[in-house]
Amino acid sequence: MDLRDEAAYDRLRAAQWRARTAMSRRALLRISATAGLGAAVGGMAPRPAVATAAGPIVKPLPPELFVVYGSNAEMRWEAMRGQGYHTPIDRFFVRDHTSTPLIDVRSWRLRLFGSGLHGSPTLDRAVEFSYEDLLGLPAREISAFIECTGNGRSFYTTQQNQQVSGTAWKLGAIGVARWRGVPLSVVLDRAGLTKHAVDVMPRGLDPDYVDAGTNHGRVRRPIPVAKALDDALLAYEMNGRILPPDHGFPVRLVVPSWVGISSIKWVGDIEVSDAPLFSPWNTQYYRLFGPGYPPEGSAPVARQVIKSALELPWNATLSAGRTTVLHGRSWSGHGPVRRVEVSTDGGTSWQRARTHGPERPGGWLCWEFPWRPDGTGPRTLLARATDAAGTTQPDTAQYNTLGYLFDAVVQHPVTVA
Repeated sequence: MDLRDEAAYDRLRAAQWRARTAMSRRALLRISATAGLGAAVGGMAPRPAVATAAGPIVKPLPPELFVVYGSNAEMRWEAMRGQGYHTPIDRFFVRDHTSTPLIDVRSWRLRLFGSGLHGSPTLDRAVEFSYEDLLGLPAREISAFIECTGNGRSFYTTQQNQQVSGTAWKLGAIGVARWRGVPLSVVLDRAGLTKHAVDVMPRGLDPDYVDAGTNHGRVRRPIPVAKALDDALLAYEMNGRILPPDHGFPVRLVVPSWVGISSIKWVGDIEVSDAPLFSPWNTQYYRLFGPGYPPEGSAPVARQVIKSALELPWNATLSAGRTTVLHGRSWSGHGPVRRVEVSTDGGTSWQRARTHGPERPGGWLCWEFPWRPDGTGPRTLLARATDAAGTTQPDTAQYNTLGYLFDAVVQHPVTVA
């Protein structure tokens, strides 16, 4: 069984945990909602005095680049036109549960603890790394997307007439950057990883998240140790620059191809456990709920789904009788995108787009399609991708009440004049 597949991992480890503790899933959910980090540590452990509140978002959010939703901001896709492969920092989306903290890197420490490490079972006996310590470790650079699990959520309502909850993202909660940092595997090895470890749970230094009057503590979510050892990165640079505050300074986790909640920002500590770990972010949230799913929801969502986006304003006006080159990007959490097709007649016919640039896992594929529209009036443009696993974007996304993982072909309206 491949424990890098979180669905398989969750089924196996949850079953083992229930057998060992004789707890029901309902009891686990109750514990995770209130304690989060488990009895050995406690979900409300004191926070190191290194973070101060800044504001919901620190960087400028000009309206020509972003659509703002409180503490979140999505990139306008037309702002990516001509920007090259990587998303510039000034237009990389921001997803915060609370607000961006400003952290004093001189006093910041990354602390690792838990039953999955030799000699560091509790937070007060943690192995510590300073910022300078991390800079001195072997580094790696990767290009990878980070994407909010709810990216595309609004289309459940506008295209499928289904009610969902959460931020009404279109497709702009995605960005690809060059991340440089230390492989998480290196830090785990230095901290004394045991062969019995199964879960790794990073926790951020952003303010506690309160939902409906319940304080869930700081954002944290476990990943399987196999995924942590495979390609997870503790990043301290983004596109060749020091990591900006909104994107996780001083250090964030980057978990390629997985949903954005796995890539915890502002990491302050990491619990490593020889038993499954639970938090609200893998029990109450980031599971699929609704018709067709069990009452406790699906296994925690892991890999991202396949999507395509046009680098074109919503409701753009194009000229009749004149060739316009449509540009866009497609990506998938299940491998490189191999083919992109475009329809300019609402899905009646499809033609292959010209692709260019790298085809790499964890990134996106750039493409273009020349179109000379006849006549005038409203039109609907569609783009659909097929990835290396053979998955093609469907016409309809499978419904879930929290609006996660929208993968259907998006209907992009334009007017020909």
